[in-house]
Amino acid sequence: MSVDSVPTRLCIVLVTGLSGAGKGTILHALEDLGYEAVDNPPLPLLDSLVSRSERPLAIGIDARTRGFESASVLEALAALRRNPGLAPSLVFAEADEPVLLRRYTESRRRHPLAAGGKITEGIAAERLVIAPLRAAADLVVDTSETTPAALRRLIAGHFGPGAGAEAGPSVALVSFSYAAGLPREADLVFDVRFLRNPHYVPGLRPLTGRDAPVGAYIEADPDFAGFFARVCDLLILLLPRYRQEGKSYVTIAIGCTGGRHRSVHVAERISEVLGKAGWRVAITHRDLPAWLPAEGEAPAGVPRRPGSSAMNERQQTS
Repeated sequence: MSVDSVPTRLCIVLVTGLSGAGKGTILHALEDLGYEAVDNPPLPLLDSLVSRSERPLAIGIDARTRGFESASVLEALAALRRNPGLAPSLVFAEADEPVLLRRYTESRRRHPLAAGGKITEGIAAERLVIAPLRAAADLVVDTSETTPAALRRLIAGHFGPGAGAEAGPSVALVSFSYAAGLPREADLVFDVRFLRNPHYVPGLRPLTGRDAPVGAYIEADPDFAGFFARVCDLLILLLPRYRQEGKSYVTIAIGCTGGRHRSVHVAERISEVLGKAGWRVAITHRDLPAWLPAEGEAPAGVPRRPGSSAMNERQQTS
């Protein structure tokens, strides 16, 4: 049978997780990708929804769902996986308790399992009830430190056009400051704090790693060329292996002290190399300050590195 004659399986994404962890954002992201999104249908209606759907389907299921039991959801998922015409996935959204408490306080919503009105008790009860779903999930997303834009990008990487093992994984490059903590979603982390730091050069301190003078200063470090070549060689080696394992999304984090100069420049350069090698790349500079110049602008008299953008989040596709 030729590749062209292999029937396309219908994608079904079940979205579950902790209340307040971002399931709604995930469903909206899937809807934007062309999925038909249905939130909280009664579990007995799953078969009917799937059988009638003519396009990819995203279904939100949580403790509010009528007839909800983790065992019932897992049975429904197993039935979907036995259907050769379907490609089902289970996505689980979670967040740290302080983050969930803050979100509930800000929204003034009542937790669905907080019978006595205490949100902490509701969160604890829900974690216990849905623990089997987390263990069975194809994708666990921690949204504690994830912006809605980054969450949408992550979902697009897993379930958007061209996603999947056949196309190879989408690559997310994230520059970050060690002072602000490691990105939780990182699969690979590279520490570039050993490179000489533009922060201590008065004329470079107010600039960023996207500015040409900063890039030139960093690349003048005698160890930069060897380090950069080895990192790129490693990634070119690893990414095809991730494809073989069926991984659809890889997050590569590049860290320095402030997340402003070295990590930004190295992430930009790696993005260029991977893009030219044919990988789909999205890049985020997590800890650049909000007061950076508008897109396409640089501080007066300072050239941007060619191809650089002032956007903190952008995508690069070969």
